[in-house]
Amino acid sequence: MFSIPRPSRRHLLVGGAVGALALAATAVLPSPDAMAATGCAVTYTTNSWQGGFTATVAVRNLGDPVSNWTLGFTFPDGGQRVVQGWSATWQQSGSAVTARSLDYNGALGTGASTTIGFNGSWTGSNPSPTSFTLNGTVCTGGTSTPPP
Repeated sequence: MFSIPRPSRRHLLVGGAVGALALAATAVLPSPDAMAATGCAVTYTTNSWQGGFTATVAVRNLGDPVSNWTLGFTFPDGGQRVVQGWSATWQQSGSAVTARSLDYNGALGTGASTTIGFNGSWTGSNPSPTSFTLNGTVCTGGTSTPPP
């Protein structure tokens, strides 16, 4: 009959130390942040008159839920200005415009939308913006998942 050798106390201590170090190393190493799927669609419509307009902006979240969103766009003509807005905090610097969510419309679940708007003025021409971003992600009408 053959017997299985028992590990010595030294082997047990060494094995336990190696296991503890391996466990500690994984606990100390940073884990990669989970990246959310992103995507949005924007519908921008205006009612325009000589020198002024009202814009309605419908924002639809197509990706993972977001909160405290910021919508961004750039006016194509340097003479376009936001005069007064609603349902968001509006800011303009040069041609760049941002709209930040309010307490009551800041959470947008997947598939959820909100409508915001503003009154504006223009000189020259009043073309619609061609690109919008939601929290820095370009709204293409589809979704994307960032690489890990």
